[in-house]
Parts: sequence; structure tokens; C-alpha cells
Amino acid sequence: MFPRRSSDTTSEQGKRWPTALRALAHPNYRLFFAGQLVSLIGTWMQTAAQAWLLYRLTESAAHLGLIGFASQVPVFLLAPIGGVIADRSNRRRVLIVTQFTSMILAFALAALTLAGIIQVWEIFLLAVLFGIVNAVDIPARQAFVADLVGRRDLINAVALNSTMFNGARIIGPALGGMLVATVGEGWCFFVNGISFLAVLVALSFMAVPSHQRSPVQQHVFAHMAEGLAYAWRARPVRALLALLGFISLVGLPYAVLMPVISDKVLHSGPTGLGILVGSAGVGALAAALTLTARKTLRGLGRWIFLCSVGLGASLVLFSLSRHFWLSAGLLVPVGYYMMITMAASNTLLQAMVPDHLRGRVMAVYSMMFMGMAPFGALLAGVMANQIGTMPTIASGGLACIAAAGVFGWHLPGLRTEARQMILALEMAAGQPAEQQTGTPVKS
Repeated sequence: MFPRRSSDTTSEQGKRWPTALRALAHPNYRLFFAGQLVSLIGTWMQTAAQAWLLYRLTESAAHLGLIGFASQVPVFLLAPIGGVIADRSNRRRVLIVTQFTSMILAFALAALTLAGIIQVWEIFLLAVLFGIVNAVDIPARQAFVADLVGRRDLINAVALNSTMFNGARIIGPALGGMLVATVGEGWCFFVNGISFLAVLVALSFMAVPSHQRSPVQQHVFAHMAEGLAYAWRARPVRALLALLGFISLVGLPYAVLMPVISDKVLHSGPTGLGILVGSAGVGALAAALTLTARKTLRGLGRWIFLCSVGLGASLVLFSLSRHFWLSAGLLVPVGYYMMITMAASNTLLQAMVPDHLRGRVMAVYSMMFMGMAPFGALLAGVMANQIGTMPTIASGGLACIAAAGVFGWHLPGLRTEARQMILALEMAAGQPAEQQTGTPVKS
């Protein structure tokens, strides 16, 4: 997997920017980047505060698994519809609606918590509503990036998005942990509500050219089935999505058990929870910065294989630690390997998928990345109550290593197909194939 792309396709405007920041040469993307960064910091604050609030009210690992299930299962069920909306509608307008709705939900959670009347069922209801909004927001947001920067700077834009996401992941939980410890969870939710204004303002200032969308005459379910069928038929796409979905099922749910680990295993409280989540964010940010320096697709398939193995091994080592700072340190490679796997998969998928199917295929990506996580969270919560928190994490790490081995076994046979798919797209776009993909290379 995967052919090389030329480094000399950057626009003249982009050449004035460092290679690692070239997508920021696009004014619309700069607005998007700034607004999303502020909003994501608030979202990560809310994520940490909500987990601690629920754990404070229930003291149950199973409830933590259930809240992860409730917040993300709508993505698994409804993302295909969100993908159809992303391919048939003005994506900027879709994002304005979803971000405004998320802001209202955050303020509702803040009001109930600050009033001291929040109930466990209300936390779950709001989590489900956030999940429904995300099922529409995520495919539109993933596909919208291509509208902002075009295909030639897409690799860098995906890497910068990962940098933004993980920078917020470091700052948000740390701020959230401090706010929870000083003024309580409700103010974290309120700050998150305010943070959505940044992305709404950014979206309102954008002037994005309209793109040809699929004909609205096609029935919505036929339109949805077309995207699902493409994701299944294209073998490299199917392999990436399968690996991503399995890792999301067995590896990533370690995060929902963080409040239990912080409280019962490491005895570090809400401040320690923020540090632990932020430590994984440090590793993920380093991974995203690594990806921003890439100019080609060469070797990303092998990176995905090796980092999937590294993720599993790091989770096993983390499960063995009982010292806070050692555990925090071990979460750095967990975050690093996780982000390389996720962002590299995103990059390859976007490079292989035709524009008219982008929203629907990225909806399947959302189903695998976020949609499988709730089932994993539910499974992790139940297993933690049965066999213990740390053995549950170790089991997930070993399963990740096994899945990576299967992917690595099939990797050589996927390279040629992936290269042909990318070549066909770039020739159809009028770009010289020899400049875009180069010669076949070993990954």
C-alpha cells in the first residue's frame, strides 16, 4: 500500500508555507482549523468531566462502559445516513446545524449539573443526543476537508486535523480535571458550550465554492447502499476498515476505564485522570506532527501494520503498571501508535475514494472508528466487573496484536490494487499519473 505521490504538486500559494503546514495556505482551512481547535478543547473538557461526574454518581465501571456505548452507538447506526447527507447537501450548512445543536446540548448539560439536579438517566439521554448529532457531523466534517484544500493538499490537511485533535486532547482533559477539582463538572460543560461559538463563527466567514453532488432523484437507501457496496468491494478499503473497526472494538475502550484506573488502581483522583488522558494525547500529538512532515503515501500501509502491533504491546505493558507516572508514561506510546493507525488509515481512504462517494465512505470510516467503540466500551465495562480492569486492558492489547498480524499477512497483496485505485482517480482529475504516483514501491 501504497504508491508514492509527488512533493512538487503543492500550489504556488502553498509553497510560501513550510511543508508541514502547507494546507494552512488555504484561507478557508485556516478558519476551519482555528475554530475546530477551540471547540475540540471544550469537547475534551466535557468528555473528562462527564466521565468523572458519572463515576462520582455511580462508582461503577459498568456505567462508564454504558455511557461510552450510549454516546457512540448512534454513530454506528446512523452514520450511513449522515454520509448520504454529506454527499447530497451543502456540507458547510450541515456543519453549522450540527455544531449549533451540540452547543445547545452542552448548555443543557451544564444547566442541569450547575443546578444540582442532574440524574444518571439525563446524562445518558444527552449522551445519546450528542451521538445522533455526531452521526451527521463526522462524515460531513471529514468530507468537508477535501472541499477546503483539494486533493493535492489533502494528506497534509488530514495530518493537521490530527494535530489539532490531539493538541486539544492534551489541553482539554488537563483543564477539565483542574476545573472539576476546583469548581465542579458543570462549569466544564458550560465552557464547552461557549467553545462551539468559535467554529460557528469560522464557518460563517467561509466562502466555499459549491460542488456537484449526487442526484437527489436517487432514493436515499439506494444512495446509502452504493457507498456501503463500494467500501465492501474495494479490497484495500475493506481491509483498512476491518482493521480499524477491530482495534476500535478491543483496543480503544481502555479510555472508558480511565476513571476506575485513576481512582482504584493509581489513586490519583480527577486531576490524575486529566493527566492520564493528556499523556495519551501527548503521544497522539507527536504522531500527528510526524505525519505532517510526510509528502507521499509511500509506506503508510506498513506504518499501519507496525503501529497496530505497537498499540497492542503498549496496552499490555500499561496493564502491568501500578505506579502513576509510569502508567502516564506508557500511555504516550499508546496515543502515538493509535493516532498513526487512525490518521494513516484516514489518509489512505481519502486518497483512494472518488469525490462523489467521499461522504459515504467516510461515514463507514466513522462507523468503524467511533461506531465500534461503544460495543467495545460495553464489553470492556462488563469484562472489568468480571475479571478486573487491568486484565481487560491486557486482553484488548493482545487482540490488537493478533489483528495486526492478519493485516500484515495480506498487506503485500493489497498494494497493487491500492495503487491502481489512486492512479485512476488522479488520471480522471487530469493530473499526470507519473507525477502523482511515481513508480511501484515496497511499503
